[in-house]
Amino acid sequence: MIASMTGFARTEAGVPSGTLVCELRSVNHRFLEASLRLPDELRALDPELRARLQKELRRGKIDCTLTYRVATQNDRPLELDLALVERLKAVLGQLTEAARATGAPLQLNLVDLLRYPGVVRDAAVDSEALLVVARELFGRALAELKAMRNREGARLKELLLQRCEALAGHTAQVRERLPEVQAAMRARYAERIAELSAAVDTERVELELALLSQKMDVAEELDRLDGHVTETRGILAGTEAAGRRLDFLMQEFNREANTLSSKSQDLITTRNAVDMKVLIEQMREQVQNIE
Repeated sequence: MIASMTGFARTEAGVPSGTLVCELRSVNHRFLEASLRLPDELRALDPELRARLQKELRRGKIDCTLTYRVATQNDRPLELDLALVERLKAVLGQLTEAARATGAPLQLNLVDLLRYPGVVRDAAVDSEALLVVARELFGRALAELKAMRNREGARLKELLLQRCEALAGHTAQVRERLPEVQAAMRARYAERIAELSAAVDTERVELELALLSQKMDVAEELDRLDGHVTETRGILAGTEAAGRRLDFLMQEFNREANTLSSKSQDLITTRNAVDMKVLIEQMREQVQNIE
């Protein structure tokens, strides 16, 4: 399947202590390069997440950001330090006994107990549960990123196939004109010889015409261009990562189109060669974005 190297995905999940957000961004790159930004609570996941990226993707510069947003003060879960409460309870018992012994009033209640530092505190973060949620969140984001890259790849594939069709049309037009171009070349050569008004060596003339025809012959370039079109269509129909192979083919396309243009002695053929170069450049730009 043809996949693009550009894409974006964002997933979010709530946890008791706050919110986790995962963002994945992908852009063009010759190889696979991953950059991960993780909070301290999730730093241990770095090797695992990199391994998953390498398994699922072939090329592209990937930026992964996992953000851990701690809940606001009003939304944070609280827990009671029961061990501290037990210690305070013992102290409270001693104070009560002392108050009875001295007859001094003792005014302590539950609210006073809860106000003691550390009795009520923010609930501890469950690190293992946080890692589990982060893994699931990353997996969803990676699936969304791949889906987006595949959709963009399908669009690029269609554009490339359209341009392959156009290239094949241009090569067919040039091939169809070859006999006419050769006949026109022979006619011009015969006119120039006639203008000399002198005896000529017919065998030498035929040899010169043969050499000139060979020099101007573009049949081989047309055959290679048709072969490149066929190869491109085959790659686009395959299931393997195709970006590098297609990039190489674009160089070959361009080489043959340049040779065709340099050999051309015909205005229509030259125009076809220029149109081919435009199509090949458009394909080259699109191929740069394919995985």
